[in-house]
Amino acid sequence: MAAGAEHGLKRIVWQRIKDTLIADCRKSEVWKILILDQFTTRLLSSCCKMSNLMSEGITIVEDLHKNREPVPEMKAIYFMRPTAMCVDAFINDFKPKPKYKAAYVFFTDYCPDDLFDKMKKNCAKHIKVCKEINISFLPLEAQVFTCENTEAFKSIYTPNSQDKDQTLETIANQIVTLCSTLDEYPGVRYKKDSALDYGNKLAELVDNKLARHYELDDHSKKKGKTQAQLLIVDRALDPVSPILHELTFQAMAYDLIPIKDNNYEYKLKDGSKKEALLNEEDELWVKLRHMHIAEVTGFLLIGLLVSFKKYTTVQKFGVSSAHKGCMYLIKNTDLAVGADAEGQKVKDPMRTLLPVLLHPHDTTDKIRAVLLYIFSLNGTTAENLNKLIQHVKIEDESGYILNWKHLGVPILSTPSMFSFRKQPRKDRSDKETYNVSRWTPVIKDIMEDAVENKLEVKDWPYQSECPSVWNGSRAVSARQKHKGSSPDDLRSGSRLILFVLGGVSYSEMRCAYEVTHANKSCEVIIGSTHILTPRGLLEDIYNLDK
Repeated sequence: MAAGAEHGLKRIVWQRIKDTLIADCRKSEVWKILILDQFTTRLLSSCCKMSNLMSEGITIVEDLHKNREPVPEMKAIYFMRPTAMCVDAFINDFKPKPKYKAAYVFFTDYCPDDLFDKMKKNCAKHIKVCKEINISFLPLEAQVFTCENTEAFKSIYTPNSQDKDQTLETIANQIVTLCSTLDEYPGVRYKKDSALDYGNKLAELVDNKLARHYELDDHSKKKGKTQAQLLIVDRALDPVSPILHELTFQAMAYDLIPIKDNNYEYKLKDGSKKEALLNEEDELWVKLRHMHIAEVTGFLLIGLLVSFKKYTTVQKFGVSSAHKGCMYLIKNTDLAVGADAEGQKVKDPMRTLLPVLLHPHDTTDKIRAVLLYIFSLNGTTAENLNKLIQHVKIEDESGYILNWKHLGVPILSTPSMFSFRKQPRKDRSDKETYNVSRWTPVIKDIMEDAVENKLEVKDWPYQSECPSVWNGSRAVSARQKHKGSSPDDLRSGSRLILFVLGGVSYSEMRCAYEVTHANKSCEVIIGSTHILTPRGLLEDIYNLDK
């Protein structure tokens, strides 16, 4: 099996695909063609290799939406999303003349009745199997999943959006397929006090859909709640983490270097270019990704630099950028934390911000610093805001700053008694190692409090509760026990699933691993609509009113 498939979520997803899609097709001795849409291509490539498929009797993998030569002597497996576009493409393969001997159809999740009827009406005699296998999320890493929906941000946060409700409905269905794949029926909680209340809406949708999904299981017996908890939070909970410059390896790399689909291109000494894939197939990447850049530097210096070429390229770029912007990074961290490296409170945030604005940093870095200043004050005055926008010279692009209000993040201060309440923070000063790494994402506080059963019910209402008092650090589900001893094996304890509506940052992803490592009996899984990079988020914010 692929190395990536041995890690957590990826391994579980690959096993589910084998137990459903492949097990059903194995009954036929004939070698088969696998036909995928864009999403299922990403899904399969995230958890298996071509060699895994070949060992299961699949010889050819094709794109559903491209022209394909007919192979009438072979059977075809269709693995696709239940959309009108996919169903139409499927029907076209069998009308007027069938391209394949027969079709085994597997949908990622529930297929609407109208599409199912259309398919049945046109192709019933060619379909041998038609099933929904409930995997409509992407297992990005061992403990990270995504809905692979970058458009959700615009749909949810654009003022007067027409497809907000439909988007929340789709996301809820995807979260349910995650819980189903993990065989969990979790208690559901959400963060109260969000200005937009999307967490509440999504929690209600997910809980209702979970109840319907688990009404009857395979043994015609209603499934009860498992020892798992699902927390739903909105991006407004912590606007700082996805904007602040991070100096842990993975977060820094995705902030500073153009990396697409975990691929980045680097130059060799002879001027030729090479591509590197940064994923869990690579043990060294997994070892380095959550380290501070200073530790990565030390680690690589004692290693064989030739074999670590792709990492030294990223690392040199990061160290050089961090060195050039050291004052900028320290000032930004001071603004985010509200105190300097000596622990002295920042009394005048404007004095901290000004040196950054006067320095010839690029405009995006200045925008990020201005935002950190505004977030630190919980909003600023209209007069001050206008001065800052003029200073950064973004009068025509002020949406980079102003549009945060659409997320429910205060940009202008308000005297209202119902104004935005900041999450109280834990004191971690005794754990700090580097001056520029004093910020801890808010999500880590929440994970730790949830595991220790310290979340206040008034701030985190239950949409539905676990069967007994949740205690992530000690609760054990007998159903999850097994003999495996590998650190990648499922822990014989409870699960905490955290979903961030509006995107999750690499620094927040790292927190899931840190909290799991510190609490061996609770596995923390984090997911979102999509993965954020600072520049990508700023563009999304800017485009909200376009």
